[in-house]
Amino acid sequence: MSRWKELPAELHPQVRQLIVRLRTLKDRDELTTRQLAAKTGYSTRSWDRYLSGRALPPREAVEAAARLGGDDPAGLLVLHEMAAERWAEGRGPATAGPAPGAVPSPAREPVPQPTYGRPLRIAITAGTVALVLSVSATLLLAVELAEARTTAEGARARTVAAARATATTDPAAVLPALYTCRPVRAGGRWYAGHSRTRDAVVAYGRMGPEVIEAQCLLRRVGISPGDVDGIFGPLTRNAVKRLQIRDGLVADGVIGPRTWAALRGAAPE
Repeated sequence: MSRWKELPAELHPQVRQLIVRLRTLKDRDELTTRQLAAKTGYSTRSWDRYLSGRALPPREAVEAAARLGGDDPAGLLVLHEMAAERWAEGRGPATAGPAPGAVPSPAREPVPQPTYGRPLRIAITAGTVALVLSVSATLLLAVELAEARTTAEGARARTVAAARATATTDPAAVLPALYTCRPVRAGGRWYAGHSRTRDAVVAYGRMGPEVIEAQCLLRRVGISPGDVDGIFGPLTRNAVKRLQIRDGLVADGVIGPRTWAALRGAAPE
């Protein structure tokens, strides 16, 4: 993980939040600034300025970074829109002073004005937006996971029906195993027969052969991901985090190149 410099103290919290999210995406995918530039079309110098808080990244750069990390860019783009407003406010023209040669008005005792009204409104608005985004993301993830499970159950039902149609008197022929784990060591690495990837990014809510492969390899090292069902749910994510903690990796629950290396090269416990 990169050792980031402290962001400028004068940055607005919403600008700071956007930059921290972009830094997290870069660290999670283990990209250098040069690789990030090559994959997004923005120069290395530009990304250095964006990630250090010296310049606000354009909307297209934020969207490209989100898609590169496999995230839905909608949430980041909303955060970018709010950060852009604060960035513009922080660089607005200074309040004009008195005209040259003007005679000052008679001294008048200034009326103290409360200074907490606007910051409080900003904080309440930011909190409300963050809450709405969090709830929306949670609901969307729940819907996607429900659809994934429905698809998996449909595939399971079709497989069982097909097996019953051709079944013999052997009970084992009626309910065949959907996903079988047969770890085999080849070329110094372990493979379970479902995917040979070593760098695909697999995260919560995903489903497919890469997830089955990861679940089988987690079982091989003695860390249970729950059922080997091809769905990256909470149990699988927790199992990935336990493996990452054990091997000294960033425990984010996302399978990237380093976590694949641990899965394919780790000795059984």
